[in-house]
Amino acid sequence: MTSPQKHAYGVIIIGAGPGGLCTAIKLREAGIEDFVILEKAEGVGGTWWHNRYPGAECDVKSHLYSFSFEIKTDWSRPFSGQAEILEYLQHVATKYGVLPFVRFKHTVRSARWQDGQARWEVETADGQIFRAPIVVSGMGMFNELVWPDIEGLDRFAGTSFHSARWDATHDLAGKHVAVIGSAASAVQFVPEIAAKTAKLHLFQRTANWVAPKEDTPYTPEQLEVFRDDPNAIHASRAQIYKELNEFILFSDPVKQAEYTQAALNNIAVVKDPVLRAKLTPTHPFGCKRPLFSNLYYPVFNLPQVELVTARVTALSRDSVVTADGVERKVDTVIFATGFEVTRYLSAIEVTGRNDRRLEEAWSDGAQAYLGIVTSGFPNLFMLYGPNTNNGSIISMLEIQVDYIVRQIKRIARERLAFIDLRAEVETGYNDAMQSEIRAVEVWQANCGNYYSVASGRMVTQWPHTIDEFCARTLRPDAEVFEAQRAVA
Repeated sequence: MTSPQKHAYGVIIIGAGPGGLCTAIKLREAGIEDFVILEKAEGVGGTWWHNRYPGAECDVKSHLYSFSFEIKTDWSRPFSGQAEILEYLQHVATKYGVLPFVRFKHTVRSARWQDGQARWEVETADGQIFRAPIVVSGMGMFNELVWPDIEGLDRFAGTSFHSARWDATHDLAGKHVAVIGSAASAVQFVPEIAAKTAKLHLFQRTANWVAPKEDTPYTPEQLEVFRDDPNAIHASRAQIYKELNEFILFSDPVKQAEYTQAALNNIAVVKDPVLRAKLTPTHPFGCKRPLFSNLYYPVFNLPQVELVTARVTALSRDSVVTADGVERKVDTVIFATGFEVTRYLSAIEVTGRNDRRLEEAWSDGAQAYLGIVTSGFPNLFMLYGPNTNNGSIISMLEIQVDYIVRQIKRIARERLAFIDLRAEVETGYNDAMQSEIRAVEVWQANCGNYYSVASGRMVTQWPHTIDEFCARTLRPDAEVFEAQRAVA
């Protein structure tokens, strides 16, 4: 039997999405080159590599959706699409010399802390072993696909796929299509495919707020200003940042009323009043992830589009069956059912000190100090971890990466074997976090959002401004860690 290949580094980064790329760039900037990026895909980009469904785009304005150290001035429109974002991330990886550090098609299966050696042993799906004292996870939230718990998923004889793994070879022209799920991805791809189908049944469990957005493509004259006047792009970024900081708090009743009315005006284009009522949410704006589209609601005026609110109970060989007993014949099923967003790094098998598994440590919900470090898992840092989802993820990632690099530099400077978050710090921080989350009124409504787990803990959302998150990461906090010096 051939022994598995073993590789040693100073730092292992999991994932070559925006977080992993930013970490690599900041490590190189700090003079740290002894690292590797393990990426399961064939290219960089993370979620923007995998999510290629028609109409995929960002819901943060493009001028802010670029790194502060590599500002892109020629975004084609205010809200850019997947292809343009992926091209930008590929440009960043190339320009900053990150690609030689990436091992593509290396899916991480597990990570185990070795107490005696004070290092992590990371195993890939093909059995290779990578070792390093420090691991940075850039896996974030959007990793494991959610497949609905529907009887007969394996019985369906037609074509079926998840929206996050779009089958571009399957022509939807003239097809009878079922779309199961009506949240973020469906809102974007349904308008792109509806007109070409013979019939499209959209199965909606809960209505979502879909607000309009200002997304007129930039004119050549506007692009020239952004390109030639640095102040223009910086002013645009600052304005978007300010608007986001205000928007994500959902605390201003006047603004809440404005957002709600704008979304109601958006729904008003639906001609059928019964259908319009079914598309109108009963929960407050912001309880679930707000969505944005100018194209979604007009789809329901097309004669071939049907909104179905009865619960899907089963698939047969050629149909979708709902709780009211109706069978709808289809030849294509698209699952727009999202991701296991509350699992984070526990989506892989992670074992820390004293053989404690991360899944066990998070038995009542994922939690971490600053969303970055978890007690009992030394020298393990997470990007886009628990309770860091809000605002512009690119801005949040840069803040998190700066914090992580400071900790890595401290480990080297003080010649530490490891740092490990003190358990009482994690408990105190996360108890306070849940209290702060409970103060966000709209999140307390019963709307079936993905933010919470069975224990009732809300594990995804950051309940403050981006500025406040940055301020917390900048506070001196060496004392929150147990630090063990390396053996000379």
